[in-house]
Amino acid sequence: MSTEQNPKKGSSTPKSDSKKTSKKVARGRKAKRKKPEQRGSGGSEIDLEAVERANQRFDIKPLPMGLPDNLEPAPKKVQIKWKLTPVPTKVERSVHDIVCRPGEFGFLDDERVDEIAELIKGKQISLEQALSLRAALNQEKAVFSHGRLQRRAREMQRKYKAGEGVLSLSKRYDFPPVNLFRAILSARNWSKNRIKEALKEPEKKLNKRDLEQFRKAEAEDRVTHVNQSEAHHAADLFETVLCDHFTANGVRYRTQNELLKEQVAAEGRPVRTPDLLMLDHVEINGVPVAWIDAKHFYGANSSWQRRKTQKQVNRYVEEWGHGAIIYRHGFCAGLKLKGAILLDASPIDLSKLIKHNQRLKDERTTEG
Repeated sequence: MSTEQNPKKGSSTPKSDSKKTSKKVARGRKAKRKKPEQRGSGGSEIDLEAVERANQRFDIKPLPMGLPDNLEPAPKKVQIKWKLTPVPTKVERSVHDIVCRPGEFGFLDDERVDEIAELIKGKQISLEQALSLRAALNQEKAVFSHGRLQRRAREMQRKYKAGEGVLSLSKRYDFPPVNLFRAILSARNWSKNRIKEALKEPEKKLNKRDLEQFRKAEAEDRVTHVNQSEAHHAADLFETVLCDHFTANGVRYRTQNELLKEQVAAEGRPVRTPDLLMLDHVEINGVPVAWIDAKHFYGANSSWQRRKTQKQVNRYVEEWGHGAIIYRHGFCAGLKLKGAILLDASPIDLSKLIKHNQRLKDERTTEG
């Protein structure tokens, strides 16, 4: 007599048990799968809640900050196509060591720029993007090395006191020259306020050697140097040409300066001030954009830059919903920001900005 149970009575063979078990496991696996996230242009993840907030911002009562009570004519829908060419993540990584060398924080001479241009030839990244990436990497290095510098401040002070210059120490230990100089002053037990005042009026507050070393540090430090007026002026000019672009596309908006004045009058301080606050229903590549903030640099896939920008984006999304960040020198495909699509400046007429930058370059060449 066979010991095999009758399958009609609900029993099963070990083989059929195995099949049922495998089906259950398969069903379990399917249940655990996450829904694919909606993606926008350039692979950016779309925050659907932020999109809804952007679409409804003109209907909310009270209105979000900065939106006029009676907007005439009513907000219209403006759809804009924006071609994007992000830098592949692998390409960006491959360029890191080419553009960023220990102790190299200042302007690059023509020979070094030509060297970089030759080394990145054939890669999907332009020379301007590579140089802007260098600035981002140096900024990140300055931030992450700050604690290490503070721990070694007294050591730097001893070496400086023994006669070694700031630039020599900067190259040897890979610290930004101006940060290094500040650390030396701090190691003398100078307060933060005293250091700030001294660097604001160095001719009056520093001795002869310190003044000489500070000037050398400033000249070789484009990351943590005190005078950022050139960078600010270029950023302002970029915002201007961005405004011109959207005006030409028939888009209404409020500028950062308008928002700033209004918020200072109402709140006593600026609260949320994107470069452009859209007064129409703008969609770029099919994604609602309630605000735009302009960055006069390359959008590197660095944790420090991403965290800093995401914090800013979060404030704007909370008030107006989904927006956009536009990078003057493009961005890395690996960079993702929740609540904002990423744009490059390729559709914008940058002739004013290019002329300005060329003039600055010519002036530096003449001074040199």
